[in-house]
Amino acid sequence: QAQLVESGGGLVQPGGSLRLSCSASGFDFSRYAMSWYRQAPGKERELVASTANSNTYYADFVQGRFTISRDVAKNTVYLQMSALKPEDTAMYYCNADPYPGVAYGLGRSGSDAWGQGTQVTVSA
Repeated sequence: QAQLVESGGGLVQPGGSLRLSCSASGFDFSRYAMSWYRQAPGKERELVASTANSNTYYADFVQGRFTISRDVAKNTVYLQMSALKPEDTAMYYCNADPYPGVAYGLGRSGSDAWGQGTQVTVSA
């Protein structure tokens, strides 16, 4: 059974940086699309970034500020966030999907797995 554990969230000032990590187990990490989603209070969960088959996909609102990467040897996916804005404040969730299309902006399979989330707060 897939397990995903996020870490690295916290409080940061506007313009600052954070690196989120997601440690994965229970599935073939190298063959899954790995993604980061976020959900702010009162809003729907939205895709932030995804990677599969050496392809990466980013939401328009993070272009040039966030970078997703994976370390297959460590079964870990990262989200490096820089130039953070108050509107980036949200719970960030790691997602593992057997469908590579999510990393091409084609949506989720519905057979995916979620972590418990890590809170990111951007505030002065």
